[in-house]
Amino acid sequence: MSTDVIDIVQGKWKEIKGKIRQKWGELTDDEVSQMKGTREELEGAIQKKYGYKKEEAAEQVSSFMKAHEENNNT
Repeated sequence: MSTDVIDIVQGKWKEIKGKIRQKWGELTDDEVSQMKGTREELEGAIQKKYGYKKEEAAEQVSSFMKAHEENNNT
């Protein structure tokens, strides 16, 4: 995946923000809004809020994105 979470997310950031908040409920609306769709910012935010290691945060985001892509393709 590229620096952006994925191109689909960039185009549908408003739509996916709610799904991010559902998945990682400790993130505030402001935190999610400030991410602007970048993977690094999402990973960093969940790493900070949940105390994950960098690799664990990356895996969480990858898993989330894969599930989101599959749901959009069905």
